[in-house]
Amino acid sequence: MIPDAILDKISDIVGARHLITDQDAMHEYGSDATKLEFRPDAVVFPGNSREVSDIMRLATSAFFPVVPRGAGSGMSGGALPVMGGLVMSMDRFNRILEIDQSNLICKVEPGVITAHLQEAVEKVDLFYPPDPASLNISTIGGNVAECAGGLRAVKYGVTRDYVLGLTVVLPTGEIIKTGVETMKGVAGYDLTRLITGSEGTLAVITSITLRLVPKPTHKKTMLAFFRDVSGAVQAVSIIIRSKIVPAVLELMDRYCLDSVREEMTYPVPVEAGAMLLIEVDGDALNVERDAEKIRDLCYGGSALGFESASDSEESERIWEARRNVSPSLNKLSPDKISEDIVVPRSRMVELIAFLEEAGRRYGLQVPAFGHAGDGNIHVNILFDREKPGDEENARILVKELLRHVILLGGTITGEHGIGITKAPYLDMELSAAGIDLMSRIKKAFDPAGILNPGKIFHAG
Repeated sequence: MIPDAILDKISDIVGARHLITDQDAMHEYGSDATKLEFRPDAVVFPGNSREVSDIMRLATSAFFPVVPRGAGSGMSGGALPVMGGLVMSMDRFNRILEIDQSNLICKVEPGVITAHLQEAVEKVDLFYPPDPASLNISTIGGNVAECAGGLRAVKYGVTRDYVLGLTVVLPTGEIIKTGVETMKGVAGYDLTRLITGSEGTLAVITSITLRLVPKPTHKKTMLAFFRDVSGAVQAVSIIIRSKIVPAVLELMDRYCLDSVREEMTYPVPVEAGAMLLIEVDGDALNVERDAEKIRDLCYGGSALGFESASDSEESERIWEARRNVSPSLNKLSPDKISEDIVVPRSRMVELIAFLEEAGRRYGLQVPAFGHAGDGNIHVNILFDREKPGDEENARILVKELLRHVILLGGTITGEHGIGITKAPYLDMELSAAGIDLMSRIKKAFDPAGILNPGKIFHAG
């Protein structure tokens, strides 16, 4: 528990109305998209870097945990107060500070909603490509902390590819700037890249400089239906080998199709066991040429049907169905474990074969969807905790899945991060020496171990 005397000091820093200690009011800040719950001692809403700095100095000297939090849309428990302490909500850091059209950059605070930034830069014909499915909820700060990927990563890369510089507050209270506002810069260690994806364990981000690109003038959204997932995955390989790089190349299996069938703009063939959602963008001539070639490749790869959105409204309805896949799977089962593994594209057929075999062996439904273009598949293991043995089998299957992914040359997480849910499996992928080095880096940033403890490393 944080003593009342310390809470009074925090209140003096931010103002009484920006600190809450009422248990009912704090409830939402103790949970996230994992649905796990932990109780914070208090929630603070700082408004500038100096307030964050003063709070961090106090936390280090008084030795209480501080957990930075964006929108709480994380899937690995990275923003949960697992050791109690102070949740630091970045809600008040919600301004787009600058959009620089000449230098193709923007400066934003971490509480800006991802979709709001995209809308703002597109008004001046610029483009911020990272596009997580939670873009209407998630914040840029959370995206940077987790190095979010998203649906356009196959062509445009992930969040770290757009972060040029940061303003951060260290756990010991120092305010530092990292990185540059230029396209090049190699002065010293790349602290920007180190902090990006560090899951709020190294520093509190208070502003972000992002790289932008020109907005594509045209795009086309398409759907291709296949008899099974293996056929769809083979079509992905054919498309990539043809030297076309779609902006989006998404996969849904039969379970996922069934969960969003009523929301689909187009009728889904009864015999379809998989679907690819494909989008190409660029100038008009290249978009039409690539779309026509992709249609021919899909039919040549045994597609059952192929559809193209006729306008932006149809395209958006398709996208809405895709973004609703994960929550819609709750229609199929009351409980699920979501994994975001990545394998080399050339090994996806082997992954799908494993999922089908393991699902049969444990008597569980194992839907798969996600970013087939870059091998990042969201595997959902459905179970009913009220059914004897179901949850135990699901947990065993998770371990088997992650081991198999490593054997295929993949990684246990492509977007969601380690947080608390994947911490027990980190040593499957990383050596003891590598984990020890990361722990020492954490200690250098956070000697008292007060910033987001209990994440990534069990010892905090």
